[in-house]
Amino acid sequence: MKAFTKKELAALLDQTLLKADVTNVRFESFCATARDYGFASVAVNGANVPTAKKLLAGSGVLVDAACAFPLGQVSLDVKKYEAESLIRSGADEVDYVLNIGRLKDGDYAYIEKEMREITAVCHEHGAICKVIFENCYLTDAEKIAASKIAAQARPDFIKTSTGFGTGGATLADVRLMKENAGPGIKVKAAGGIRTLTDTLAFLDAGVERIGTSCGDKIVDEL
Repeated sequence: MKAFTKKELAALLDQTLLKADVTNVRFESFCATARDYGFASVAVNGANVPTAKKLLAGSGVLVDAACAFPLGQVSLDVKKYEAESLIRSGADEVDYVLNIGRLKDGDYAYIEKEMREITAVCHEHGAICKVIFENCYLTDAEKIAASKIAAQARPDFIKTSTGFGTGGATLADVRLMKENAGPGIKVKAAGGIRTLTDTLAFLDAGVERIGTSCGDKIVDEL
């Protein structure tokens, strides 16, 4: 297992704050902590993107916006509009939830179209695209299918979970996703990762980014 410095570890973490009751005071403190620790990004709801962009200017911390969050149950046109709007308001990265119901229906053509078109919107505007599978609702066969679609549609990342479902990231899911998405598609683990031990285990399994609301505590453990 690789040894990390605090700076190296922080640079692999997306520090999240996605609650509905976030006040301005709490959000400003959250962004100040992200700046101090040097996280990869802050993962935030769309309404907070402009504020995060302003507070983190010059820090190197990216602004990562949640899209169609947390259910994924809006039309493709709405998802594309939201993604573009988020980027125009300051998002450097977009984490969108795929249409879970359509995936479970076996409508893989729709899932590929959705993934290709949202990825294209992000890349056209210079943003990173991450696709949230929400694995707690999927069978292994559905996880494999979504990963293989990603291998063709080419988002930057595929992601395990929103953190709002019935379960979070697992090592088994990460391995399944990496094996079936193949080289060039990165994996982000999120949902229930709160300790240094868990973080290091996921990094050892090959994830390139971790979403957590406990980034400061994890780095402090190190």
